[in-house]
Amino acid sequence: MAEPLRDRARRATGWRLRMNGDRPHYVVCGSDPLAYWVVKALLLATESPADRVRVTLVVPERRRSEGPDGRDIDGIQVIRADRLDEATFRRAGLAGADGLALLRQDDVGNMHAALCAQEVEPRLRLVVRMFNTSLANGVRQLFPDSAVLSDASMAAPAFVAAALGELAPTHFRHAGRTLYMARRVDVRPDDVVCGLAVTTDPDLIRVLPADEPAADVVLAEAAGQPVGTELAARRLVRARRRRQPVAVLVRAIRSFATRKIGIAVLLLLAVIALLGWLNARAAHVDWSDALYLTLVTTLSGQDPDLTKPAAAQVMQVVLNLAGLALIPLITAVVVDGIVNARLALHAGRIQPDRSGHVVVVGLGNIGTRVMAQLHDFGVEVVAIDKDPDARGAALAHRLGVPLIVGDAGLEETLRAASVDTCQALVVVSTDDGTNLRAALNARALDADLRVVLRLFDGDFAERVQKAFGIGISRSVSYLAAPAFAAALLDRAVIATIPIDRHALLVTEVPVAAGSPLDGRPLAAVARPGEVRLLAHTRAGAQRTDWSADPRLVIHAGDRLTVVARRAGLSALLRETTPAPPPAHAGAPFPRQPEE
Repeated sequence: MAEPLRDRARRATGWRLRMNGDRPHYVVCGSDPLAYWVVKALLLATESPADRVRVTLVVPERRRSEGPDGRDIDGIQVIRADRLDEATFRRAGLAGADGLALLRQDDVGNMHAALCAQEVEPRLRLVVRMFNTSLANGVRQLFPDSAVLSDASMAAPAFVAAALGELAPTHFRHAGRTLYMARRVDVRPDDVVCGLAVTTDPDLIRVLPADEPAADVVLAEAAGQPVGTELAARRLVRARRRRQPVAVLVRAIRSFATRKIGIAVLLLLAVIALLGWLNARAAHVDWSDALYLTLVTTLSGQDPDLTKPAAAQVMQVVLNLAGLALIPLITAVVVDGIVNARLALHAGRIQPDRSGHVVVVGLGNIGTRVMAQLHDFGVEVVAIDKDPDARGAALAHRLGVPLIVGDAGLEETLRAASVDTCQALVVVSTDDGTNLRAALNARALDADLRVVLRLFDGDFAERVQKAFGIGISRSVSYLAAPAFAAALLDRAVIATIPIDRHALLVTEVPVAAGSPLDGRPLAAVARPGEVRLLAHTRAGAQRTDWSADPRLVIHAGDRLTVVARRAGLSALLRETTPAPPPAHAGAPFPRQPEE
C-alpha cells in the first residue's frame, strides 16, 4: 500500500524539481466553459511564473458559442483544429507532454481522440469527459492510467439539493469513515468532523471560517440517519397532488378539434336546430316528435310528401342539404380530434393540474441526471424540452415522467407544466437566453418560486443572482472544473463539495522531504478561509488520526487529508514539496523560447 502512494506522490510533485526550461506541459481539448475553467484551474495551481505549467488549448477554428472557451486566456498556447487526430496532437506538442484532457461533448469523438493520442505519446496521463457509462468503462480498460469523469454526474446532486431546498447530498468514504455534508442542527455534535461554511447571510457566504463553531454547514460522519435531501423528498412524496380527472377531460375536449372545424360544426347545428323548430311549428307537433322528425330528415333524407305546404317542403330540402354537410363535418371532427389528441399527448399539452412537483427544463446531460435523481428520491417530476428526441426523452418515457415539448421561455409552456404550483423550477438547458427567460417568466407566475438556474458563464450567473433576486444560479463547468484539473495534475481528489458558488476539494497531500512543512507542527497546515486539516497519517502507517494534536510535528512521508479551496490547495502543495535547486552563477539555466 505504501509503495503506490510513494509513486503517486513522486509523480504528483516531481515536476517541481524540474528546471525552468522544462516546465510541465498539459494539453486541453475543448471549446466550452468547462475547458475555460479547467485551464484557469491549471494556471492557478502554480502562481509563481517560474514554475507555472505550460498549457496548450486545442479549439475548433470558429467559436461555437458566445460564452468563454479559453482561447482568450493569457499565457497559454492556442491551436485551432476541427479534428483531433495525430497531426493535431503533434502540432500541440503532445509528444513528451505530462497530460491530456479531452473535454469535448462527444463521447465517441473523445474515445477516438484518446486512441490517436496514444499513438503520439503512449505514456500519457489522460483525463476524458464522458457521459455514457458503458463507453467510460471501455476507456478505463483501454487506458489504465486515465481518469474518466462526468461533469453532469458531479454537478447534478447540487442541482437536486437546491431544488429540494437542502444541502447537496455530498458523501464520500475515506480511511474507514463515511463523511457527508449537513447542517449542524441536523447532526449530533459528536458526529461533526469540522465546520465548512457560514451561510446565515445569503449575500456573504464564508467558507472554512476561522471561527469554526460558528459554521452552520459542517462535515459530519454518517451515523445511520438519512440526510436532509432524503427527508425533504419523503415530505414531498407524502404531499403529492391528487389527480383531477374532470380537469383532464375538459382540457382534452378543448384540444380535440381545431377552432375552424368546431365553429363550422356549431353553425351547422344551429341552422339544423332553427329549421327543426320552424318545421315543428308548421307541422303542429310537440318537441319530442319535432326532434325525431328533424333527426330523421337530416340524417336520412326520407319521407317525401307532396301534400305538405311549400314552406315545409323548403325546410325539408334545406334540412336534407344540411345533413349532407353534417356527415363530412362529423368525419373531419373525428379524424382531426384523433390526430390532435395524439399530438397533444406526445407533446405533453394534455396534463393534469399538479402541485408540489419539480419542473426540469432541458433534458441534456445535466437535466437527464437531475430528472433521474429526483425520480429516485420519489419526487414527482415534469420535464420540458423543445426537442422531442432530446438525450433524456427516452429515459423520461421509461420512468413515466411527463415530457412537454415546447419553448420553456414561453408562458403557455410553463403553465402547461403547472409551474405556478410547483415546488421548484430547475432550468438546465444549454441556452443561457432560454434559461433566463424561463426563470423570469416563472417568477412572474409565482414570485416566491424557488428557481435553480444553470448559466454557463460563472460571472454572469453571480450577477444574475444579485440583479434579479434568483436565489440559486449555478455553473456546471465551474463546479466540475476543479476535479478535472486535479485529475490532470494526478492529484488524489477524494471529493468535491459544492457550497453556494464555492467548490471545496477534499484531498490527501503527501509531505516531501525538504519541503517547507517538513519539521513544522500540524497547526501550520490550517489557513482560515483557505485550508482546513481533517486527518493526519504517519509515514508508513495504515491508521489515520482524525483528531491529531495540532502541536504534533510533521515528518517527510506523512499524509495530510485536507478540505481546501483551489487557491488554498495550490499554496499547500507548494509547502509540501521541496523548492527547485538554485541555479549556479556560472551555469545559468537555458531560457525557454517564448510561445
